[in-house]
Amino acid sequence: MLGPALLAAALLCGCGGLRAADLFVVTRTGPTPRERLTLLVNEEGGASCNGTRAPRLSDPLLVQARAIQEESQALAERHLALPARPGSVYSYSLRDEHGTMRFADNSTAQPPVLRHLQLFVLQVAQDVCHLRQ
Repeated sequence: MLGPALLAAALLCGCGGLRAADLFVVTRTGPTPRERLTLLVNEEGGASCNGTRAPRLSDPLLVQARAIQEESQALAERHLALPARPGSVYSYSLRDEHGTMRFADNSTAQPPVLRHLQLFVLQVAQDVCHLRQ
């Protein structure tokens, strides 16, 4: 049968649409629906913003994404959940192959990686996804 053989050959040569592995998906919620963002980042710099394919991340942003994924691995494995304090604006959830973690912009005892993640999400939202927030 020629169909499966051609498909296998296409996959082996890299032209069959194999997708790079995902680094993580971050969901940010805010006070209005327009501030909601679901950001998927893969290991080759591909991204999608709210389900829409976005331009490739710049090399510096990709380096940041990889560092965030690496630094947050233990937190995701422990399923870190930090509650919001009064006055919180944004809530975040990061899911990767190791697990899920949840926190708010003003959660106490945030490890530095969570601040890095918040800045990364803001930069990608504005510069890559072309969202206001």
